[in-house]
Amino acid sequence: MSNLQVAYSHLSHASSRNLVSNLLNDIVNAFPTALHNSDRIILIQAILDDLSLLTKGSKDASSSRLHRDDAALALLALKNLCKIPVGSQVLTDPTNLSTLIAFANTFKDNVAASNEALRCLANCLLLVEEARSIFVQKSVGGGEAAAEWLLKASAPERVFLASRILFLSTVSLASASTYIRSLIESKPPGHTENIVDVVNSKIDMLLFGIQSGEMYAKEATIDILKMLFNLLAHYPKISDDASPTSQNTTDDHKVLGDQWSDRLDSVLPPLLKLFNNLPPSAPAPLLPPIPHVIHCLIAVPVTPALRPIWFSNQTKSEASSRSSKTSSPSGTPSGSHSNGSSPTHTKHGAFDRALSRLSASRKSFSRSSSPQPPPVYDNLQHAYDLLDTVLSHYLPGSVEPDEASVRERCQKDADSSLDDIVAPLVILITRLCAADEASRKRLRGWILPDDLDRTTPLESRSDLLGRCLRLLASVHHPRLKDVTGEMLYTVCDSDASTLSSYVGYGNVAGFLFNKGIMSAPPATANSTLAPSTTPSGAAIDPITGQIQRERPPLEMTDEEKEIEAEKLFVLFDRLERNGALSPNQNPIRRAIQEGKMG
Repeated sequence: MSNLQVAYSHLSHASSRNLVSNLLNDIVNAFPTALHNSDRIILIQAILDDLSLLTKGSKDASSSRLHRDDAALALLALKNLCKIPVGSQVLTDPTNLSTLIAFANTFKDNVAASNEALRCLANCLLLVEEARSIFVQKSVGGGEAAAEWLLKASAPERVFLASRILFLSTVSLASASTYIRSLIESKPPGHTENIVDVVNSKIDMLLFGIQSGEMYAKEATIDILKMLFNLLAHYPKISDDASPTSQNTTDDHKVLGDQWSDRLDSVLPPLLKLFNNLPPSAPAPLLPPIPHVIHCLIAVPVTPALRPIWFSNQTKSEASSRSSKTSSPSGTPSGSHSNGSSPTHTKHGAFDRALSRLSASRKSFSRSSSPQPPPVYDNLQHAYDLLDTVLSHYLPGSVEPDEASVRERCQKDADSSLDDIVAPLVILITRLCAADEASRKRLRGWILPDDLDRTTPLESRSDLLGRCLRLLASVHHPRLKDVTGEMLYTVCDSDASTLSSYVGYGNVAGFLFNKGIMSAPPATANSTLAPSTTPSGAAIDPITGQIQRERPPLEMTDEEKEIEAEKLFVLFDRLERNGALSPNQNPIRRAIQEGKMG
């Protein structure tokens, strides 16, 4: 296929437009690896040189082999030639990057051509890592241009392309720290918005686009959130006004959200709006862009300034509660229930609840610029509903998390693992509960209500509690196992005795062992709220969390002895799987190995 390069070299500014178009189409349709590398490089540079002439004066443009009408097709051909790294490497030359930037700016009225130029740039930044630092150099001007493209973008496709370029340009803090600082701390010439303001307005626009089914709205939302995550993760590390948000501030143990700059505070309201108003995804309940919103929210700490936004529902709930006390005929606040949950939790599934709220929010959503009262979202409730829905989807009924069918479904739905799909959402819920006592009480009331049925093993339940307890014994999902344990531990006021009292020490022995708690913890002052009996007065077994049964008589039949032995086998097996007991410490396993048991 080297004849493509030869054929292009034989073109001149006098060549017929039909001949030029046919050749460009041949290049577009050529298989990416059809050209020899040397011919590819020569052809790419020749097209770039002709495109550069088009961005200059009319005299230079007239000497180009390309006409303005050929621009979009020529850039499409260029994109095809640069689909492999050796082709994109040609674009990394500062002069060539500047050519594409100039073309995207000069031909902004030719949307197709300008967008193809952005695609070429995005592809180059994706395939060639060193191109990212070259692109944001002052001499090239890519950083300022990309911010300007996003600022002026009014169509989702343009937002998508500009966001993709900004995302790739800000991936590495080492190569983009100066650029990231300039994005946050300065504004484009002639504009009053910095990148945070721009992102906030685009998120609002894209949410409407997703709800309306607009093309590229979802893709643009995904990439603008990926770019925003880079800023949230990197900027607090280099900001002069960044401050610690927790006592865990040593460099060796610092995690996302341990430092924060109030310059980023304004990102939280649009993120929460997006989180609460995105339509449910299908066929799986946690598909992009929802995970990308969650990742960004995890990066935003609960600072004193942001607390009213994170927990805006509490003020409204308190006001509603005070009002309902005077209006309710029974004298009971409306929406109050003995188990701490709302009526929807007993009447509908999690997916129905989420769909109902999202449908209501879509009806009320408006693009009107008239002043609106700040939205009030129950972020904990929405996160809980999502978690309930996603675990019901991947762990239906009482299925064990380690079954092969679970991993197969995750790969089919999201080409990922249950760890990657669910763990971030659990982390978000845990952070909300860790920061707010009222949230801990609410979530504890939903997962561990006072009227919890304890007549059957808690870990075999087909609800969120049962699924969480089964995850604690998982082998294939270690990260989700750990964060689920942390969520339950946090919900129980970070008190091991309280956690054990609620769910039984046997269910959390492995988790507590990994936290350095080697045996069943004694009751503490904080654990007095944990139940020792059911509302009916039945004693709760501290090991299983079930209703404590009367001990069978000492004289047992052989059949009864076999049943009890099987129970012991199951209990020791669970302790071994939890990590609380090593295989060589399991008395049942040791007895079998020594031939004392058949």
